[in-house]
Amino acid sequence: MKKIRVCLFCLCFCLLWGCGSSENEDSKEYLVFYVDKDENKVTGEEVLIEETETKAILQALFQALGTPPEDAGYRSAIPENVELESFAYEDHQLVLNFNGEYSSMSPTGEVLSRAAIVRTLCQVEGVNYVAFNVAGEPLVNVSGVPVGYMTADQFVDNAGNEINAYEKVSLTLYFADESGSRLEAHLVERVYNSNISVDKLIVEELIAGPQGGDSEENGYGTISHSTGIVSVTTRDGVCYVSLDEEFLTKQGNVSPEVAVYSIVNSLVELSSVNKVQISINGNTDIVYMETIPLSQVFERNLEIMGNAQ
Repeated sequence: MKKIRVCLFCLCFCLLWGCGSSENEDSKEYLVFYVDKDENKVTGEEVLIEETETKAILQALFQALGTPPEDAGYRSAIPENVELESFAYEDHQLVLNFNGEYSSMSPTGEVLSRAAIVRTLCQVEGVNYVAFNVAGEPLVNVSGVPVGYMTADQFVDNAGNEINAYEKVSLTLYFADESGSRLEAHLVERVYNSNISVDKLIVEELIAGPQGGDSEENGYGTISHSTGIVSVTTRDGVCYVSLDEEFLTKQGNVSPEVAVYSIVNSLVELSSVNKVQISINGNTDIVYMETIPLSQVFERNLEIMGNAQ
C-alpha cells in the first residue's frame, strides 16, 4: 500500500478528533473512484469507512484513493509518484496540496484523476467544494486558467442516480466577448457521466458559464445561471432545446443574438447536429427579447464571431 504523506497526519489526535467536531453514529460505505489504465473513464468501488468524524473520514479516503484497486485494468486516482502533502478543510471547502509530480500526469489522466478525487471526496457530508494546489500554486487547466473550486456536479452525474462510469470529452463552447456583442470559441475539456448526452452537456456548460468565472481569457456567460433545462434531444440532425422561462432573463450586456447563437454554434460543433430549435417549455411561439422569433430553426452563424481562441 502506497504511503500518502499528509501533513495533518503529523498533528496530534486532539486536532483531528477534537472538541466541536460532529460525529456520525455509524460507519458508512463510500464509492472510491479509480482511473482505467487506458485513461478513458473512471469507475467506483464501494469501500466501508469505519471512521465517523469528518477529517478522519477524509484521511481514510485519501488512503483509499492512493491504493491500487484489485482490478488490474485500473489505477489509483492518486498515482504512485504523486504525493498529497497536506490538506485544509473549513466551511465546506477542502483544499488539497499535491507535490510537483502531479503535473507529470498526461492531460487526459490528470482530468480523470481530478474527477475521481473530487467525486470521491464530495460524498463526505460537509464537503461541497474541492480545490487543488500543485507545488504551492493553484492548479491550472490546459489553457493555463486556474481551475478553482470544484464540485461533484461539475463532473456531470445523472440526477438521483449514482453512476460509476465517466468519460472525458473536448467541447467547443461559444461564450460572449467583453462587449457582449460577439462570440468567441473556447476549447474546454470536461469529464462527464457516460449516461448523459453530449448535446445536453453542452447546454448545461453554457448555463454554468465559463469555468473559472467570466474574464477576458475565459469569455463571458451568455445565459442566466438560473435557467433550467426541460429537455435536449437530437433527431435527424436537428437538436431540440427546451428551456424554462428563466432563459428569457437577460444576462448582463449580452445581446439577444449572442445568447441564442452561443447555444446554436456550440451545438452544431457536434457531427450529429446541423440545426437547432429552441423553445420555452416546449413553446416556440415566442419572440426572444422582442428580437428573435424562436419559431425558426437556427443554423450556425459565423458573422457574429469575434476572434476564436
